[in-house]
Amino acid sequence: RLLERVDCAKLYLVGDIIDMWQLRRRWRWSDHCDRIVARILEMARGGTEVIFIPGNHDDAARRYVGLEVGGVEIRMHDIHETADGRRLLVSHGDQYDLVVQHSKLLCILGDVAYTGLIRLNRAYNQLRRAFGRPYWSLSQYIKLKVKSACTFISRFEETLAHEARRNGLDGVVCGHIHKAEARDLDGVAYYNCGDWVESCTLLCEENDGRLEILDGLALLRGLEADTNELPAARQIA
Repeated sequence: RLLERVDCAKLYLVGDIIDMWQLRRRWRWSDHCDRIVARILEMARGGTEVIFIPGNHDDAARRYVGLEVGGVEIRMHDIHETADGRRLLVSHGDQYDLVVQHSKLLCILGDVAYTGLIRLNRAYNQLRRAFGRPYWSLSQYIKLKVKSACTFISRFEETLAHEARRNGLDGVVCGHIHKAEARDLDGVAYYNCGDWVESCTLLCEENDGRLEILDGLALLRGLEADTNELPAARQIA
């Protein structure tokens, strides 16, 4: 519903768009999935530059890096230049996650635990809707209360900021850890666009180069209330 209202010059899909890990266990593909893919392809045909950077959950797509499929370019990473001249590394980010890279067992156990947390989150929000309450991410709240998770997130952010600095870049845009964030790390801009599993957020670049994290559900509620379109943007992730 939000993509149908997006008008942007460039669209970044920053990984884990299709959960191929789950599809390997049990095939589930709904009409909603078809609708999303169709809209992305429609945007690509309409002149939007669409760049797909596969994540660890859709890592099977990495074998097609360098190809263009239906107008969608597949890349491992990208360097994005903002309207105000800043150069940003765009990466899913799992390459900088030592657990993903070196401990397959921990990665699988973590995925199973996270899937259970998401199911709990879904049930909790169904209950909230029944009482007329808006969406609130219980799973993210629980995750951010775990000290080890907070430590991991902090190290992940610092590692990516260091990588951007090492390459002479002004900042980094990533995903992977499901925590939307926009902050300065010792002179390096760090942007995490979040996800559409827990936080339902997106990162938008305005025409003057400013980058802002938007609450997708709140934005959608406002748009559907006044039936206006999203303002045009240069880039969205």
